[in-house]
Amino acid sequence: MFKLAGYLRHYKKESIIGPLFKLLEACFELIVPLVMANMIDIGIKNADVPYIWKMGGLLVFFGVLGLTCSLTAQYFAAKAAMGFGTELRRDMFGHINGLSYTELDKIGTSTLVTRITSDINQAQAGVNLLLRLFLRSPFIVVGAVIMAFTISVRLSVIFLIAVPLLALVIYAVMAAGIPVYRRVQNKLDRVLRMTRENLTGARVVRAFARQEDEIEEFDETTRQLQKIQLLAGKISAFENPITYTIVNLAIIAVLWFGGKQVDGGMITQGEVIALVNYMTQILLALVALANLIISATKASASAIRINEVFAVTSTMQEGGEKNPKSPEFGKNTGNDTKVAFQNVSAVYQGAKAEALTGISFSAQAGETIGIIGGTGSGKSTLVNLIPRFYDTAAGTVLVDGTDVREYSFLALRGKIGIVPQQAVLFKGTIRENIRWGREDAADEDIYEALEIAQAREFVDSKPEGLDTRISQGGKNLSGGQRQRLTIARALAKKPEILILDDSASALDYATDARLRRAIRTKTSGITVFLVSQRVATVRQADKILVLDDGRLVGVGTHTELLDTCPVYKEICLSQLSKEEVAGA
Repeated sequence: MFKLAGYLRHYKKESIIGPLFKLLEACFELIVPLVMANMIDIGIKNADVPYIWKMGGLLVFFGVLGLTCSLTAQYFAAKAAMGFGTELRRDMFGHINGLSYTELDKIGTSTLVTRITSDINQAQAGVNLLLRLFLRSPFIVVGAVIMAFTISVRLSVIFLIAVPLLALVIYAVMAAGIPVYRRVQNKLDRVLRMTRENLTGARVVRAFARQEDEIEEFDETTRQLQKIQLLAGKISAFENPITYTIVNLAIIAVLWFGGKQVDGGMITQGEVIALVNYMTQILLALVALANLIISATKASASAIRINEVFAVTSTMQEGGEKNPKSPEFGKNTGNDTKVAFQNVSAVYQGAKAEALTGISFSAQAGETIGIIGGTGSGKSTLVNLIPRFYDTAAGTVLVDGTDVREYSFLALRGKIGIVPQQAVLFKGTIRENIRWGREDAADEDIYEALEIAQAREFVDSKPEGLDTRISQGGKNLSGGQRQRLTIARALAKKPEILILDDSASALDYATDARLRRAIRTKTSGITVFLVSQRVATVRQADKILVLDDGRLVGVGTHTELLDTCPVYKEICLSQLSKEEVAGA
């Protein structure tokens, strides 16, 4: 938690005022037993009714002051805790967005969701209780012991024995609880992952009639979570009975030995009642402290998990030491080469073999580059190196003659329009989704992009046109419609480089052909990378790259590769007839 304390820096005033007013409340509370002692020893003993009313009014006055201080402390503590949670959530979201694909693949989506929601909520609740009770409860305990000494040194020995025992119990519960609460949060990760997979893959689950299996597995996981939570509850449950037992034994001792001292005339009856009240105050303070410890234990376990995310730094350091806005930056003065791979190799973290090995080629400005190969041959890996989603293990990727590692991410990706394999749309209107490519895109630019992407017709058929609402993930659209909108989103950006990563797989051949023709005729000057397993998609490309098991086994036009690349010829014959191949 101490590492996260910096998130209270903008709430220093609230973080001071909250505990301060709690201390004032505690001071008024510590005075109450002395007032009651005087009421008993003077008012009741002497049957002085006005004095009793006077002391009663004083008790009410202290009660009102205490309530006012408590409400003030609650307000400022809550404000500081909410601000803490908001800033922490914002920074974690920013940190996660700064991680490369490598780190995101390693950590996992479900655990990140748990940590930015449940874990931060636990930490926020812990901060709230810490600000309200961290000083108050110990102050009450220490203050009650000191006040007991002012009444009777001998009886105060009982306090000196009880308080360390109580502290030992609290420490033992906290030491045992932190690892268990951490296991609870880890198990929540798994529950969230299973829930997410089942909701997103509901159609697949039903298609294979696996509902019962999934329910059984989910039930087993939640039972494991229940078991760990029960263990955590049992550890926490030990605290109150033990503390109550110790305090009540101490109260019995105070009454026993106090009664003897009253008989001996060493202290008064009111002072014994005051000592019992102080012991009760200690009990109540420790009950509050117990709740604080439980919350702090959960918060501490969550803070460890939060700090684990912050400890993960991106292996991909952003370039941009040079000014990306200068005319010289990112310009290749030697020739018109737009993208060049120089002996590039790539490997995924934890993988035993390279995903790409020794790839070298160049793409000129305005060229269309087709990339084809079998499943797992490295097609997507290759195009993901251009916008630098992953870094190369060896070799260099150049864009406009400049190593991609020298660009800032904004400058590099500002040149590139990307259409990923999985069409991703966001909740909002069609217009809002298309403007992800360029925020200031006018409707004319959007319609132009929709026409090229072969999406204009179905958008115009919607009653609300560009204002048609899209549900989360585009679930209210067909697969082909989603793909065409993602292509339009990339085109609206007017990029210098357009990457289509198998992004027409859901389109029929006629629509795919019209799309390729429109891109070829209406996007002059754009360097296009077409990743596909369809020969028909890449055959008209200016240059075709053939990948096989991570190696570049052929480069050339369709006709050239039929004569020089057996892998490409085999792919063609698997999809086209001999007459179609020969006639191409």
